[in-house]
Amino acid sequence: MIRILIAEDVRILRDTLVATLQLEDDLEVVATAATGDEIVPRALEHRPDVAVLDIDLPGTDGLTAAAELNARLPECRTLILTGMGKPGHLRRAMAAHARGFMIKDAPADQLIDAIRRVAAGERVVDPQLALAALETAENPLSPREVEILRRHSAGSSATEIAAELFLSYGTVRNYLASAVTKLGARNRVDAARIAADAGWL
Repeated sequence: MIRILIAEDVRILRDTLVATLQLEDDLEVVATAATGDEIVPRALEHRPDVAVLDIDLPGTDGLTAAAELNARLPECRTLILTGMGKPGHLRRAMAAHARGFMIKDAPADQLIDAIRRVAAGERVVDPQLALAALETAENPLSPREVEILRRHSAGSSATEIAAELFLSYGTVRNYLASAVTKLGARNRVDAARIAADAGWL
């Protein structure tokens, strides 16, 4: 029996996934999570074999949770199931040691097959997305630039970001200016859009 955790914030989709997987004789959903912050505690409590995670979750995002899950419970393999099929997200998922990456509009039988294969130790990645990831440039931003640009795109001002990260206002402005330059953007808003579209935020 393959034990599964599902993390999805849209309740009707989460319930549908649970109902679909429970129809299979060899699959059992042992836990669900509606936020990213719930993933690791639920996994540590229920010890699933596979965690099926959405990326865009309230609180901790699915990719960050996948990396933490790999560190805390490495025997649990992660399959990212997302509506955002961006090459940058695939790169981040692989860096977080995810074993699979699928788009939400895939047929149910493909998801079921992917869960079984991930549980068996295989990697499962959409071929078109894998090809796109190979053709996409590497993220030119430093981790600090990504963090600051992510906070800026979420609506935080440079002053607020400086306070949150214990940096000076001038340092935050310099990071934002550097991100704009590296991405060839017109301004901070354009830089955030370019980075988000590439899956780097």
